[in-house]
Amino acid sequence: MPAKAQTMALDLEPVAELEPELAAYFEKCREKLGFVPNVLQAYAFDNAKLKAFVLMADDVMLGDSGLSKLEREMIAVAVSAVNHCHYCLTSHGAAVRQRGNDPVLGEQIAHNYRAAVLPARQKAMLDFAVRLTEAPDKIEASDRQRLREAGFSDRDIWDIAAVAAFYNMSNRLAAAVDLRPNADYHYWARERPPPQQAPREAPAVASAPAAKREATRQPAGQTTGQTIGQPTGQPGSSGRRRRRSA
Repeated sequence: MPAKAQTMALDLEPVAELEPELAAYFEKCREKLGFVPNVLQAYAFDNAKLKAFVLMADDVMLGDSGLSKLEREMIAVAVSAVNHCHYCLTSHGAAVRQRGNDPVLGEQIAHNYRAAVLPARQKAMLDFAVRLTEAPDKIEASDRQRLREAGFSDRDIWDIAAVAAFYNMSNRLAAAVDLRPNADYHYWARERPPPQQAPREAPAVASAPAAKREATRQPAGQTTGQTIGQPTGQPGSSGRRRRRSA
């Protein structure tokens, strides 16, 4: 059996030559991602199976839909969290971080989407996808109605179900063959955003006589204030002043 570090646990040799369309698709992955996802490498033992997977995945995740690409990735991650799919949590968790430009959201959806602060629409969407994953036989008209009330059209409901169903299939296949994610995914979109600084108020400008009087009242050893842009507690460029003699 191949070592864990390899693509998967099954010893399936890739075809000698990919069809031109598929070879071009692999090259596009290298250009855009810097690598070919291991799930594609795993399917590469059969041109027909690889083509069917690519067509379905691209249609479900990138085709025209009332769902945003981020929302579809969120569904993929929430479903994969229920199924504990290492491959899809890693790869699509990275996609949520990247598309949402939010490392925290990506982690929250991967661990437990209920911990995330989501709009009611997206919460209803993930509730439905997870219910479909955990108890498909329990889906009722009221579940679909909740989605309508959250603002989804019937076409949107189809798309939510299609994404959830596709990743339930993919999760199970990945588990069966011990599909391993590309290491690159772990490092995607994890940079900490720069801290948000509140705008500083301009200091009040005192009249010359008032400033002079203030200087005479200032205790010895205390700085006169701050130079604009310096951290709190740092002396201004004027240094210390001496007390005026009586």
